[in-house]
Amino acid sequence: MATSRKNDNRAFVVGVGMTKFERPKSKNWDYPDMAREAGQAALADAGIPYPAVKAVVASYCYGEPTSGQRAVYELGLTGVPVFNVNNNCSSGSSALMLARRLVQSGMEDCVMALGFEKMEGGLSERYTDRTSPIARHTDHMVAMGADPGIIQPKMNKVTSDVIKLFAYAAREYMELYPQLTVEDLAKIAHKNRKQGENNPRASFQKAPDLKTITNRAMLCYPITFNMSAATADGSAAAIVCSEKFVQEHGLQSKAVEILAQHMVTDLPSSFQSSYRDLCGYSMSKTAAEKCFEDTRMTPEDVQVFEVHDCFSCNELFMYEALHCAPEGRGLDLVNNSSWRRNKQGGEQLYVGNKWVFNPSGGLESKGHPIGATGLGQCAELVWQLRGEAGKRQVEGARVAMQHNFGIGGAAVVTMYGKYQPSIPMARL
Repeated sequence: MATSRKNDNRAFVVGVGMTKFERPKSKNWDYPDMAREAGQAALADAGIPYPAVKAVVASYCYGEPTSGQRAVYELGLTGVPVFNVNNNCSSGSSALMLARRLVQSGMEDCVMALGFEKMEGGLSERYTDRTSPIARHTDHMVAMGADPGIIQPKMNKVTSDVIKLFAYAAREYMELYPQLTVEDLAKIAHKNRKQGENNPRASFQKAPDLKTITNRAMLCYPITFNMSAATADGSAAAIVCSEKFVQEHGLQSKAVEILAQHMVTDLPSSFQSSYRDLCGYSMSKTAAEKCFEDTRMTPEDVQVFEVHDCFSCNELFMYEALHCAPEGRGLDLVNNSSWRRNKQGGEQLYVGNKWVFNPSGGLESKGHPIGATGLGQCAELVWQLRGEAGKRQVEGARVAMQHNFGIGGAAVVTMYGKYQPSIPMARL
């Protein structure tokens, strides 16, 4: 990665924190408890006091208005602006993006992005007397031929529709590329579950075997129970600051730069003839292309990815959307992979013998606390680039990429790199 030129708009993550992600209702805690734990951990990681934070962007989906204020008051009462963000499953990355832009604008030099979620169990909608924000997507899914019914008798409609959307996207892929099998999708899930065994913050730390993942509880063909991410309770936080703040506080060894970041919402292709585009493929591809254009990098420059594996088929789609494989060739990466042991004794699967995807275990192992997921991905990649990931460490990680998707819709792709000081303009 080339040394950066002087750029007053650079933004850096200097502190991250994350609770253990817990199965909903399995722990007696509330969202302020979670947020306090993650926020204090991020401040301690950065080595700064809460009064140094000039604004907070709080992300959550299942909560009342101004829950962000109630959560952040656990850290102190400093009167700073608090912005509440809800962008479905991409809420955490949306908070990070807004924190970065506040810093880039020059208005603030240090901003906290704080995500948290106390789930009711599965996905749900509370306000049923008005238009659902995902109704256009689910209606279009049915118009393209999807079964309008609930896929499981005890499942609510929202959960059923989301599973169905990705299942039909996987079926579409299988029709185009018949070599893909259910067991191939299970291999991706098994890889994530195995990598999650090294993550003490993950909800699930014991991997089921490949046969169990392939055959247990078909939710909606070809998605089985263990190919999906379970919802969770939990919180994650990131401290974003300017380069001047980094230098004034001696945080160079902690700093990880956000090299590029783009959010893409639904495109005309979302509502045409592809289930994959309806669940974010083209959006993600466009966001990734913008990040590569900004950084003048390619996937070959990236060592580690955290992608939104709400279902294992979506990770397969992202191999192609993020340009690691040509369209229709993502399975080649699955079949051309090898496990490698790092210096800490942990093992990662090098997909395509080049990249590690979801060393954290991904959503399938960590769980999916909607408002915190994107910031949990951020925390993992910061630890990776600092060399602090322990048994999950990807050797030689210098550049990382994150993908986070929320139906309704928003795809956020972020690229990170190790800190390098700006070159003064007089020296260029």
